[in-house]
Amino acid sequence: MVKVLEMQGITKQFPRVLANDRIDFDVNQGEIHALVGENGSGKSTLMNILYGLYHADAGDIYVRGEKVQINEPRAAIDLKIGMVFQHFMLVEPLTVAENIVLGSEVRRGPFLDYKRAAEEVERLSAEYGLSIDPHAKISDLSVGLQQRVEILKALYRGAEILILDEPTAVLTPQEVDELMEVMRNLRDKGTSIVFITHKIREVLAVSDRVTVLRRGKKVGTKKTSETNEQDLAEMMVGRVVLLQVDKTPAEPGEEVLAVQSARVRDKLGTLRVNDVSLTIRSGEVLGIAGVEGNGQQELVEAIVGLTRIESGQIIFNGVDITGWSPLRIKQAGLGYVPEDRHKRGLILDYSLADNLVLGLHSEPPFIKRLGIRDDKAVQDNAERMVEEYDIRPPLPNQLVKRFSGGNQQKVVVAREFTRNPELLICSQPTRGVDIGAIEFIHEQVISQRDQGAAVLLVSAELDEILSLSDRIAVMYNGKIVTVMPAHEATEHKLGFLMLGGNLEDYQGEGGNNSVR
Repeated sequence: MVKVLEMQGITKQFPRVLANDRIDFDVNQGEIHALVGENGSGKSTLMNILYGLYHADAGDIYVRGEKVQINEPRAAIDLKIGMVFQHFMLVEPLTVAENIVLGSEVRRGPFLDYKRAAEEVERLSAEYGLSIDPHAKISDLSVGLQQRVEILKALYRGAEILILDEPTAVLTPQEVDELMEVMRNLRDKGTSIVFITHKIREVLAVSDRVTVLRRGKKVGTKKTSETNEQDLAEMMVGRVVLLQVDKTPAEPGEEVLAVQSARVRDKLGTLRVNDVSLTIRSGEVLGIAGVEGNGQQELVEAIVGLTRIESGQIIFNGVDITGWSPLRIKQAGLGYVPEDRHKRGLILDYSLADNLVLGLHSEPPFIKRLGIRDDKAVQDNAERMVEEYDIRPPLPNQLVKRFSGGNQQKVVVAREFTRNPELLICSQPTRGVDIGAIEFIHEQVISQRDQGAAVLLVSAELDEILSLSDRIAVMYNGKIVTVMPAHEATEHKLGFLMLGGNLEDYQGEGGNNSVR
């Protein structure tokens, strides 16, 4: 095999954190090489060095056998290295074609030659199997299609080594399958792909080799065909990992939440929640399964007070809270882990310590007499949460925007779970989180249940829904199509219902289950 990339002895030190410790990494031509590890293990740092966003303190980089200096992204692009980031860098009012050629425009005189740009995008789309309308506006595209635009941007600039940084973190299961097919197609055409992820099943499904990092060090590299899920999990975490949550049967108590005939419209006036009713009791987990975009987010935001309910009622502990403010609902005993941690869960320009007391900052012990903040109590709380939830790096005064996505998620989970809420709503609680943290968060969800909390779980991960739920509701096109005990559900049955099938038409895994 021809090595197109070698990184030797790469070391990067940040204040109080050794992010990369003498790491060796290489990529062959026409292979998918997965780079995995827990959040904070050094994966993204290593690739940011390769792309010129960071400078290594020590070590060498060789591209196609030549030693190179990559001091900025332009140098990486000139070496035919492209990178697709977890959070896309697209200009939403512009079209697909305009975004792809931005910075490398084809011109007619001083002006953009839009016709040629669109034709080039169509050619690339056809060549690599990345079907997309070059004239569509970015703001009108799904997340999966926006990701295709980012990949096409890199290919337009001639990328032969493509870095995908947590590319599946924001995708639906269907979009993940489509991305994997795109990756295989790129590999077959000779593109070398570095696949940064923490999702072991995806690694096993699509990669040729896998390198594991742990706490800034390389643990090892293996052929994917010669390893398995448990082996990689232990390499990532350094111990045996429970891949299936261990829980006792639920002991439901009194009804905590009742949603009655709720109707909710989005900002454009489209009906997204259509006459939904459900109940959750203390001491149980109700999971909501469904393809994203079928009203789950709007339902959750109506319950927590972020979205106005058009009709119907939200009853919390026997009290009608319809129309209450989010703060009043939170103070009544709600914990909320939102789907979008940046938009709803964190203030990125605040410190870790400040984010850990959001919504609690005006309550004891974080406030003294006369309304003065108790900085020591805030700091002590942060140090305790950092240790309990293994937030890395353990720097309470660092801005939360400096943390990895997985560690940002741990901040939200730590704050909401330690409130001891009576109702805990978790929307995509493990999105962008590594396998060790997933195990911990799952254990905490069950712990909250066992302490008497009513838990509403919304997740695009069916194995998460099946593992944690006591009852499962399936949501399709704004409606709850069925609610069943978790022990009666399978991935196959849920998938059939999520695509609009009726339970009475389901014929089992061997039957004809086409959706009519």
